[in-house]
Amino acid sequence: MEEVVFGRPAAEAVAAIAARAGARRVFLLVSGTLNRETEEVARLRAALDGRVAAVCDRMPAHTPRAAVVAAAEMAREAGADLIVTLGGGSVTDAAKAIQLCLANDIRSPEAIAVLLPVAQADGSLGPPPGCRPPTIRQVAVPTTLSAGEFSAIAGVTDEATRVKALIRHPGIIPMAVVLDPAVTRHTPEWLFLSTGIRAVDHCVEGLCSAEAHPFADAQALRGLALLAAGLPRVKADPGDLAARLDCQLGAWLSMAPLATGVPMGASHGIGYVLGAAHGIPHGHTSCLMLPAVLRWNHPANAARQALVAAAMGAPGAEAAALLEGLIAGLGMPRRLADVGIGAAQFDAIAEAAMATPWVPRNPRPITGPAAVREILALSA
Repeated sequence: MEEVVFGRPAAEAVAAIAARAGARRVFLLVSGTLNRETEEVARLRAALDGRVAAVCDRMPAHTPRAAVVAAAEMAREAGADLIVTLGGGSVTDAAKAIQLCLANDIRSPEAIAVLLPVAQADGSLGPPPGCRPPTIRQVAVPTTLSAGEFSAIAGVTDEATRVKALIRHPGIIPMAVVLDPAVTRHTPEWLFLSTGIRAVDHCVEGLCSAEAHPFADAQALRGLALLAAGLPRVKADPGDLAARLDCQLGAWLSMAPLATGVPMGASHGIGYVLGAAHGIPHGHTSCLMLPAVLRWNHPANAARQALVAAAMGAPGAEAAALLEGLIAGLGMPRRLADVGIGAAQFDAIAEAAMATPWVPRNPRPITGPAAVREILALSA
């Protein structure tokens, strides 16, 4: 990533970035709602002044493989030399995957499997041998707070298995991110606020990880403080652009743990299953799972959870209770029953969660599905 721009209108900032990059054929991958119901995409096109080669506004939630391949084909046919995204996490992740599809001539949903990560010499996961790096870069204008634009990971769902897999390559992180609170005013309130809890989840699981370190801690603590204060302000006054920008900055900082090698835990791992298999939005999965995971983990990391409480302005309080209060105040779902998930589904969710990258890295060791079922029961 070369730059993060904030304090400037998105269209103006993107046009300047594209000009400096020498882009002549920009592929816009945008939210369908923003394209149909607002002027934001039109403003972006006008600012790019004839350099838009194609526009795609058909990316479903959870970034299905087929939709990624279709969008990649549009970009290929348009001769794109830059991808600009305007939308939420699914749009952002799609563009990251599209970069690798273009570089590796991926033309079918099944062929995306060749991009899936493999173990590296140091035991970490990374791109498979022979995977060619992107040559067409991305500029991201996020409209939610999931913060995927700050990572070199793309979540793509296999429609056949309803499993979301993570594609990893250091080259797919966007070259630039533009944070404009004004464009987020069009984002539905539930989506903006719930993805804000997703960013809180990044901060909290990063801070509470057994693999945490001081550099990531410093940014996650500041990010958590901005989000814990900013989200209720946006709820109280949706027109408060300063509060929205605080939330955007908090979301940016929330990615420091992941960006510096700190793994997430069971909230993220179980959340992947709830999203891919049951269609629950990313933000809502964090609302449902994070307090329960903290309670289950408390015997293993009480001191780290105390940092969470302090960052939220209540030293000595129970972190899980503080988060439940924040989530309730934002009007978000707090129990699995609120989204139609019952005990009959726990076994399948628990089995699938064990195969995610994060559940095995949870700070309190999870050795099998029975432990995941305990966590699910705490959120029932």
